Amino acid sequence: MKAPIRVAVTGAAGNIAYSLLWRIAGGDCFGPDQPVILQLLEITAALDKLSGVIMELEDSALPLLWGVVGTDAPDVAFADTEAVFLVGSRPRTKDMDRSDLVAANGPIFVGQGKSLEAVARRTVKVVTVGNPCNTNCLIARANAKKLPDTAFSAMTRLDQNRSAAQIAKKLGVSPDAVHNVFVWGNHSDTMAPDLRLATIAGARAGERLEPAWVDGDFKKTVATRGKAIINARGASSAASAASAAVDHMRDWWKGSEGRIVAMAIPSHGWYGVPEGLIFSFPVRIDPTGSVSVVDGLPVDAWTEARIKENVADLETERNAVAALLG
Repeated sequence: MKAPIRVAVTGAAGNIAYSLLWRIAGGDCFGPDQPVILQLLEITAALDKLSGVIMELEDSALPLLWGVVGTDAPDVAFADTEAVFLVGSRPRTKDMDRSDLVAANGPIFVGQGKSLEAVARRTVKVVTVGNPCNTNCLIARANAKKLPDTAFSAMTRLDQNRSAAQIAKKLGVSPDAVHNVFVWGNHSDTMAPDLRLATIAGARAGERLEPAWVDGDFKKTVATRGKAIINARGASSAASAASAAVDHMRDWWKGSEGRIVAMAIPSHGWYGVPEGLIFSFPVRIDPTGSVSVVDGLPVDAWTEARIKENVADLETERNAVAALLG
């Protein structure tokens, strides 16, 4: 058995975390032979609720769970962590638009970024799940200047998973058979799914999908799925977001095995995206956790327009939080 790793989860008494924590502690994320110590962060008002979550984790008698820490202090939660899930944020409700989310959640990530810089391992892997995740990641990264760009990412894997699920449903195959779907841009209704490299059981997906369906129902469904879930259940995506967070971190930790996946990372100018914006690109991840953007793909007119639209949206969000960027 390996030595345990310390994994932090914020918003640990919330709905997403309630699905996420058992997946992490059960070995789905870091492997069946990797023990973990969970370091769980909540606001002070939710510590009683968090204590109940911790009791349930203990009562599950999970072999890989070697310890649990519950706290309202970021420096305690992030101490010596190797992997961090920034889940805690105010969820979007029916009466909120994206600008409301930016205003409500941005300040949370200032302090968390500073704490990560102070106490996390220099090799830490941080995935931002709480929305608007691209811009929240930007804030955390800006306030952790001594950590490298490679420590930070935002989760667009849910958009990728939604895309694969729609293709699988359309063709009557398992979602696991659908590979190399990715998305460009922001985790919002402007993000752009790209199927040009997608395969189904090794064959090109485009040969089995009608262009009219791809340009119509498929793109509309994926772009508006989050809002549809809010309208249907009265709350934002939780279990599916937790599952996507596990997929994101598992591939980052262990490698994507040659598959192309979607991951929002600080841009180094790829595909004309301005330096520093947290933007979803097609990437491959090697077994050491090194992320490489799949560069040089042809960009058709639709994709170019979507990239520019997402850049504009993210620059607008960045300008709205300029005072939080240090």
